[in-house]
Amino acid sequence: MGQSNGARPWGAGAFFKEECGVCGIAGQIGRPGWRADRMTEVYRGMQKVLARRGPDQEGMYLEENAALVHARLCVVDPERGRQPMTLRRGEEAYAMVYNGELYNTGELRAELEALGHRFETHSDTEVLLHAYAQWKEGCMERLNGIFAFAVWEKDRGRLFLARDRMGVKPLFYARRRGSLLFASELKALLCHPWVEPEVDREGLAQVLLLGPGRVPGSGVFREVFELRPGECGWYDAGEDRLTLRRYWRLTDRPFTDTFEEAVEKTRQLVLDAIQRQLSADVPVCTFLSGGLDSSLISAVADRFFTRRGMTLHTVSVDYKDNERYFQASKFQPNSDPAFIRRMNEALHAQNHLVLLDTPELAQALDWAVEARDLPGMADVDSSLLLFCREIKRIATVALSGECADEIFGGYPWYRDPTVREREGFPWAQSTAWRAGFLRPGVLGSLDPAEYVDYYYRRTVADSHILPDAPPLERRMKEMMNLNVDWFMQTLLDRKDRMSMYSGLEVRVPFCDHRIAEYLYTVPWAFKDHNGVEKGLLREAMAGVLPEEVLWRKKSPYPKTHHPAYLQAVSARLREVISDPAAPLLELVRPQALEELLESQRSTPWYGQLMTTPQTIAYFLQLDHWLRHYHVRLVD
Repeated sequence: MGQSNGARPWGAGAFFKEECGVCGIAGQIGRPGWRADRMTEVYRGMQKVLARRGPDQEGMYLEENAALVHARLCVVDPERGRQPMTLRRGEEAYAMVYNGELYNTGELRAELEALGHRFETHSDTEVLLHAYAQWKEGCMERLNGIFAFAVWEKDRGRLFLARDRMGVKPLFYARRRGSLLFASELKALLCHPWVEPEVDREGLAQVLLLGPGRVPGSGVFREVFELRPGECGWYDAGEDRLTLRRYWRLTDRPFTDTFEEAVEKTRQLVLDAIQRQLSADVPVCTFLSGGLDSSLISAVADRFFTRRGMTLHTVSVDYKDNERYFQASKFQPNSDPAFIRRMNEALHAQNHLVLLDTPELAQALDWAVEARDLPGMADVDSSLLLFCREIKRIATVALSGECADEIFGGYPWYRDPTVREREGFPWAQSTAWRAGFLRPGVLGSLDPAEYVDYYYRRTVADSHILPDAPPLERRMKEMMNLNVDWFMQTLLDRKDRMSMYSGLEVRVPFCDHRIAEYLYTVPWAFKDHNGVEKGLLREAMAGVLPEEVLWRKKSPYPKTHHPAYLQAVSARLREVISDPAAPLLELVRPQALEELLESQRSTPWYGQLMTTPQTIAYFLQLDHWLRHYHVRLVD
């Protein structure tokens, strides 16, 4: 369906009135007497590498022993919404840098106004700063949104750091020479002369045995860490002491709802999450693959826009000649175009198709490493990077369907009894195969199987489960924790870095913590209603989508099936193998790489999307990472 008569242009802004803190942040806090103002050029360098996240404005706060750095993507109120933002409340002075969005800004503003707070902007940044001034760490439980932020309490000489519950927005940190450094991305920390691109055996084991996944809380580089999802804490500058705590985790509770009540509650939670995240004062679009999750978001957004006389824009991705080479599989029984066309018929939206070709897909593998700062999901990353670059031409904010599979149990490993009962991470049961690529002694005395098994068992043991839970319910909650803590974090890393590389903000409504909290308690039989993956979600959203889309079998993120891609990455890997100075060959046996190229072994490297072409590309990304970041391997 085309644009309706009399509809205003999309993003006209009549109902979009709140600025959000989309950006990159960084900073350093040292002991009293240390002079931050003597390192201004260092902070400018950190700011420069974050400019892709925030290309519109720069800001810096400097005092004797504190530096806060900000790179901003303007949404509205360019002058009054600048960061770092400062506030004096009573006898205390605060300065804050913030990356993210609050989806309950209106409610928080009203509550704070009733307590005597007054606001000068439409900014959720200002609301967040006032919330912290009012409630300190108690504000965390009140926030609904995606965020990473730092508040410097000048009079107390301490810094507060926090990250959102689900880990949508990143925040890395390092302790060096009696100070704390932090940044939205690893590359910003690596700009600081005190943070070297060193990787020890633990970091190397992550890249080789767990990659593109990471240990929760790890930044891979030596003594570089990431604030975990749902974590906050203080750094005391005078004592050089960092104290962190988890303010949120998935918690099991007795479940008493009927199936009908669960359907209605799920419907309300999903609708509310999507509608809250449509708020912006810039063009907003939605991803549309024709799968269940993106189609639901697009349909809800379409109704929201249409009621206001506006036209939603949707964006879809495909690959040149993909229909010609597509081969149905157990994981992907059909391709997307027919379902995208069906959704286009059902919506009032204007659809934009981005067509990617093999040469640029292979070329962008290196750019994707530089966006993520680590080897990633190969062309699953690079295709999203190119896709987001094109979306940025038409929108500043996009909504995507990530995280529904982790929360509603949509992946094959949830539903295959053989796989889900098997010990180990279900998306990467290939440790022995991975280890077979490594040169002897690369990981020292570390045993690959024991290493991977340790982190698997630690996550399972950390799962909060009621003691009387039946065996199946216990296992499904363990599976959800494994997915939320590991696989989902890999996808959220991908989504944040590939989109922000072009200054595009991508929101993920299914990551609303209220949905995750509720679904964690819902019995597996409800989630798997009628024996269909995400059966509860489908039942809850009945009437929102055309039936053939509502009940379409799960389809993963679209990837290229063109044989030219395999040929391209294979040729590049052969060039690496023939280069005796290639850093990859210090870690990996050339013979093993040759066997990979010749055998075309189909063992997945990581999840259902990373098969042979992506495994080859992962090694290319590993080589580029070692070169580009001048990685030094240390004991």
